[in-house]
Amino acid sequence: MAIAAEFHKFPPIEGVRWFNVAVLVGTPLVAVCGLFFVPFNWRTVVFAFAYYLFSMFGITAGYHRLWSHRSYNACFPLQIFLILGGISSVQGSCYWWARGHRSHHRWTDTEKDPYDSSRGLLWTHVGWIIFKSKLRSGPVDSSDLGKDPLVQWTHRHYFPLAAFFGYALPALIPALWNDAWGGICYAACFRLTVAHHCTFAINSIAHYLGSTPYDDVASPRDHFLSALLTMGEGYHNFHHQFPMDYRNAYLWYQYDPTKWFIAACKGLGLASNLRVFPSNEIAKGALTMKLKHLKQVQDSINWAPEIADLPIVTWESFQVESKTRPLLLVSGFIHDVSSFLDQHPGGVAYLTKNSGKDMTASFFGGVYRHSNAAHNLMSMMRVGVLAGGGCPPNQSVPPSQVLFVATRHQDKTKSV
Repeated sequence: MAIAAEFHKFPPIEGVRWFNVAVLVGTPLVAVCGLFFVPFNWRTVVFAFAYYLFSMFGITAGYHRLWSHRSYNACFPLQIFLILGGISSVQGSCYWWARGHRSHHRWTDTEKDPYDSSRGLLWTHVGWIIFKSKLRSGPVDSSDLGKDPLVQWTHRHYFPLAAFFGYALPALIPALWNDAWGGICYAACFRLTVAHHCTFAINSIAHYLGSTPYDDVASPRDHFLSALLTMGEGYHNFHHQFPMDYRNAYLWYQYDPTKWFIAACKGLGLASNLRVFPSNEIAKGALTMKLKHLKQVQDSINWAPEIADLPIVTWESFQVESKTRPLLLVSGFIHDVSSFLDQHPGGVAYLTKNSGKDMTASFFGGVYRHSNAAHNLMSMMRVGVLAGGGCPPNQSVPPSQVLFVATRHQDKTKSV
């Protein structure tokens, strides 16, 4: 039922991209066969992991943060390393990948987003890759990519390069220690399968799983699991708010090996101009979301009546009413303490015998200096304002409401 619901979110399908299906089905099949029939060789396993890092950094530090977002500058040797790493992941050319990703950022969560999250997890993970539809990526400026000779050369020769760096090279190297089948099954196919689905998780679960600490208008979310799967790309809420930042993880303790890799490259003189969003503006986004949460908590609490909503009561009326119910005057406000008689620490008699009297001095230390909690509770018992009465400075607002989250709305009728 859940899978059927996911398919229901798909756009009308016009065909199947059979080449992509062959890669995404055939590659894991070979990997699974290897798990059953090809024994592990520790050198092949170590090489496969190292080549996996090569592929993933090619995507995260190369295709994504360097070419899609221009978040730092890389020297030419580093560019070659990263673009070949990206090609070895067999996810399309850098030119195609970066243009699509820029479109995703410009048109997030709309029909012009190539991996629109409203289409469901299955569509954003692999559906958009293997099915043809009428959906088209929204327009973006990719003129810099069109002028980049390395990006364009690898785009023109993508398929032979992908065949060599994605399959042939990782399969051939383990043959040097007589483990050709291990190279094919583990270094080539198993590595690719993991790299594919970890990268696809950026488009799928990173838009569904986690929190929105910087903005909740769009779907991107932050989660450690997403970051763990994607070499640090899982702090997606941060990334969509501050896409030009070379970091995905802003906080020092968050897991972002791609950030550490880029910083290490800078230390080695291979990268420069690492761009960061102003920390003051990042703090604004984080504060906004915290205030939003606090506003929800605030709205769920019962507060003292607004002063403007309280009736104005004369001294004479106050005296008459205090004969029938216990009313106390504190700071210019008339309080009905009927519901508190049995709970008052000083006893029922103290409240009833002082009904109709001004107890401001007693409340503020003449008899007992009451706590903030007592002030807050007393404000809930306000039933009127004494005509001509005065409230001492800063005593009209209960302590709990000194800090209060207010909502302001922009006037969209005015033009600048």
